Amino acid sequence: MVNIIMGLKGSGKTKKLVDLVREAVNAETGDVVVIEKERKLTYDVPYQARLIEAGAYDIGSYEFLKGLICGVHAGNYDITHFFIDNFYKLVNDKSVEALEAFLTWLEKFSNQENISFIVSISADPDTVSEKVRGYILQ
Repeated sequence: MVNIIMGLKGSGKTKKLVDLVREAVNAETGDVVVIEKERKLTYDVPYQARLIEAGAYDIGSYEFLKGLICGVHAGNYDITHFFIDNFYKLVNDKSVEALEAFLTWLEKFSNQENISFIVSISADPDTVSEKVRGYILQ
Protein backbone atom coordinates (compact mmCIF):
# COMPACT_ATOMS: atom_id res chain seq x y z
CA MET A 1 0.00 0.00 0.00
CA VAL A 2 1.27 3.43 -0.95
CA ASN A 3 -0.40 6.62 0.24
CA ILE A 4 0.49 10.28 -0.08
CA ILE A 5 -0.22 13.09 2.35
CA MET A 6 -0.27 16.12 0.07
CA GLY A 7 -0.89 19.78 0.73
CA LEU A 8 0.71 23.17 0.66
CA LYS A 9 3.21 24.28 3.28
CA GLY A 10 1.60 24.70 6.69
CA SER A 11 -1.37 22.44 5.95
CA GLY A 12 -0.54 19.91 8.71
CA LYS A 13 1.11 17.16 6.65
CA THR A 14 3.90 16.43 9.12
CA LYS A 15 1.53 16.35 12.08
CA LYS A 16 -0.68 13.86 10.25
CA LEU A 17 2.39 11.78 9.34
CA VAL A 18 3.58 11.74 12.97
CA ASP A 19 0.10 10.64 14.11
CA LEU A 20 0.19 7.79 11.59
CA VAL A 21 3.69 6.79 12.77
CA ARG A 22 2.38 6.60 16.35
CA GLU A 23 -0.57 4.47 15.23
CA ALA A 24 1.73 2.13 13.31
CA VAL A 25 4.12 1.74 16.26
CA ASN A 26 1.23 0.95 18.60
CA ALA A 27 -0.66 -1.38 16.27
CA GLU A 28 2.05 -3.33 14.43
CA THR A 29 4.34 -6.12 15.53
CA GLY A 30 6.90 -5.22 12.85
CA ASP A 31 9.32 -2.34 12.59
CA VAL A 32 8.52 1.21 11.50
CA VAL A 33 11.01 3.40 9.61
CA VAL A 34 10.78 7.17 9.17
CA ILE A 35 12.94 8.95 6.59
CA GLU A 36 13.30 12.71 6.91
CA LYS A 37 15.57 15.32 5.32
CA GLU A 38 16.60 17.09 8.51
CA ARG A 39 16.49 16.04 12.12
CA LYS A 40 13.18 17.69 13.05
CA LEU A 41 11.07 14.76 14.18
CA THR A 42 13.41 13.41 16.86
CA TYR A 43 11.11 14.32 19.73
CA ASP A 44 7.82 13.82 17.86
CA VAL A 45 8.29 10.26 16.62
CA PRO A 46 8.12 7.44 19.21
CA TYR A 47 11.51 5.98 20.06
CA GLN A 48 10.39 2.56 18.79
CA ALA A 49 10.43 3.87 15.20
CA ARG A 50 13.73 3.95 13.33
CA LEU A 51 14.39 7.57 12.35
CA ILE A 52 16.75 8.11 9.41
CA GLU A 53 18.14 11.59 8.74
CA ALA A 54 18.48 11.32 4.96
CA GLY A 55 20.01 14.77 4.60
CA ALA A 56 23.32 13.27 5.69
CA TYR A 57 23.32 11.15 2.52
CA ASP A 58 22.66 13.91 -0.04
CA ILE A 59 20.09 11.78 -1.88
CA GLY A 60 19.10 13.95 -4.83
CA SER A 61 17.99 11.25 -7.28
CA TYR A 62 15.13 8.80 -7.25
CA GLU A 63 17.57 5.95 -7.89
CA PHE A 64 19.51 6.83 -4.74
CA LEU A 65 16.28 6.94 -2.72
CA LYS A 66 15.24 3.54 -4.10
CA GLY A 67 18.66 2.20 -3.10
CA LEU A 68 18.28 3.60 0.40
CA ILE A 69 14.84 2.00 0.82
CA CYS A 70 16.06 -1.35 -0.54
CA GLY A 71 19.19 -1.23 1.62
CA VAL A 72 17.29 -0.49 4.81
CA HIS A 73 14.86 -3.28 3.99
CA ALA A 74 17.69 -5.71 3.17
CA GLY A 75 19.09 -5.09 6.64
CA ASN A 76 15.73 -5.68 8.34
CA TYR A 77 13.00 -7.85 6.83
CA ASP A 78 10.68 -7.11 9.77
CA ILE A 79 9.78 -3.63 8.48
CA THR A 80 6.04 -3.14 8.05
CA HIS A 81 5.91 0.62 7.45
CA PHE A 82 8.06 3.27 5.77
CA PHE A 83 7.19 6.93 6.26
CA ILE A 84 8.91 9.58 4.14
CA ASP A 85 8.55 13.21 5.26
CA ASN A 86 9.06 16.22 2.96
CA PHE A 87 9.61 14.08 -0.11
CA TYR A 88 10.43 16.96 -2.49
CA LYS A 89 13.24 18.09 -0.18
CA LEU A 90 14.93 14.71 -0.75
CA VAL A 91 14.83 14.59 -4.56
CA ASN A 92 15.95 17.10 -7.16
CA ASP A 93 13.51 16.19 -9.95
CA LYS A 94 10.07 17.48 -9.01
CA SER A 95 8.40 16.63 -12.32
CA VAL A 96 5.09 14.78 -12.37
CA GLU A 97 6.57 12.10 -14.65
CA ALA A 98 9.40 11.33 -12.23
CA LEU A 99 6.99 11.21 -9.29
CA GLU A 100 4.62 8.89 -11.16
CA ALA A 101 7.47 6.55 -12.10
CA PHE A 102 8.70 6.46 -8.49
CA LEU A 103 5.20 5.78 -7.14
CA THR A 104 4.77 2.94 -9.64
CA TRP A 105 8.05 1.40 -8.44
CA LEU A 106 7.10 1.99 -4.81
CA GLU A 107 3.71 0.30 -5.30
CA LYS A 108 5.40 -2.74 -6.85
CA PHE A 109 7.97 -2.90 -4.04
CA SER A 110 5.23 -2.45 -1.44
CA ASN A 111 3.18 -5.34 -2.81
CA GLN A 112 6.20 -7.58 -3.24
CA GLU A 113 7.53 -7.03 0.29
CA ASN A 114 4.23 -6.39 2.10
CA ILE A 115 5.28 -2.96 3.37
CA SER A 116 3.07 0.13 3.72
CA PHE A 117 4.50 3.44 2.51
CA ILE A 118 3.23 6.88 3.44
CA VAL A 119 4.89 9.85 1.79
CA SER A 120 4.30 13.53 2.60
CA ILE A 121 4.66 15.93 -0.32
CA SER A 122 4.41 19.72 -0.27
CA ALA A 123 2.38 20.47 -3.38
CA ASP A 124 -1.07 21.59 -4.37
CA PRO A 125 -3.20 18.44 -4.82
CA ASP A 126 -5.16 20.19 -7.58
CA THR A 127 -2.05 20.47 -9.78
CA VAL A 128 -1.01 16.80 -9.86
CA SER A 129 -2.05 14.12 -12.32
CA GLU A 130 -4.97 11.75 -11.80
CA LYS A 131 -2.52 8.90 -11.24
CA VAL A 132 -0.81 10.75 -8.38
CA ARG A 133 -4.14 11.93 -7.02
CA GLY A 134 -5.19 8.29 -6.69
CA TYR A 135 -2.52 7.79 -4.01
CA ILE A 136 -3.60 10.76 -1.87
CA LEU A 137 -4.75 9.78 1.62
CA GLN A 138 -8.12 11.29 2.43
